[in-house]
Amino acid sequence: MDINASTLRSVYTGLSTAFNARLATTPTQYRTVAMDVPSSTAMNEYPRMDDLPGIREWVGDRLIHDLSASTYIIRNKEFEGTVGVKRASIEDDQFGFYTTISAQMGQDAAEFPDQLVWPLWKAGDATLCYDGQNFFDTDHPGFDENGGETSVSNFTAGAGPAWYLVDDTRVIQPMVFQKRKPFKLVPMDKETDTNVFMKGQYLYGVDGRCNAGFGLWQLAHMSKATLTPANFKAARDALGAIRKKNGQIINIRPAKLIVPQALEADAKQVVEAQLINGGDSNIWFKASEVVVVPQLG
Repeated sequence: MDINASTLRSVYTGLSTAFNARLATTPTQYRTVAMDVPSSTAMNEYPRMDDLPGIREWVGDRLIHDLSASTYIIRNKEFEGTVGVKRASIEDDQFGFYTTISAQMGQDAAEFPDQLVWPLWKAGDATLCYDGQNFFDTDHPGFDENGGETSVSNFTAGAGPAWYLVDDTRVIQPMVFQKRKPFKLVPMDKETDTNVFMKGQYLYGVDGRCNAGFGLWQLAHMSKATLTPANFKAARDALGAIRKKNGQIINIRPAKLIVPQALEADAKQVVEAQLINGGDSNIWFKASEVVVVPQLG
């Protein structure tokens, strides 16, 4: 194959098409716990989302909740992946497999939010969030039915692998995936490029800017206790007791039971088995949907 501008455009078009097709069709799981938030600067500043007011009867003047009084920041980070293609491979029509590699890079870029969100989520019992406590903690500042301050827990200790109950039905989610610059495949294939002149190698790189952080801890509960119907109920009850500043119940719906691979069978036994104990009806049948997340293993 003759190497010229038209040839290189054709090669890049093929690689880019494979990359974008895989990027658009790869399934991900991070949205089970995280909301996508666009970013236009080096960082986003967020109000404390548990300060959002409920609806109240309008008596007298409006009651103003200053969302800018307490904020936290998620800073964007840069990420990249780059491969090299020998000029000789293109000259000899031996670059076909690089299309497969480009498709894999597209899949990796699509799955990258999972690689950011789930490790942070897993470390939530040892990572501080906006209220100064670990995201999963037994001592979050909360409120009782009268709006008085009290201690609230979204964590159950134990010796086993962690499992989680999550409400993913609300607009605001337990985590944030912040997108500054989407991942894109970029060529470095001009004859005057140093890598081409010195090494006879064309470079194709993927880069983007993004980050992940914590949102509302109130919408998730981590338990390291054995995954049994009794402990499942205890986690549900803990979520259901969390209140807003005005004392109102938040009306949390634990729609997802998130587990590592090791707890898949236990999770299905708790919420997917219609009959238990040799024929008794399972009161928790379909109470939550099981989501198995490999990154939590």
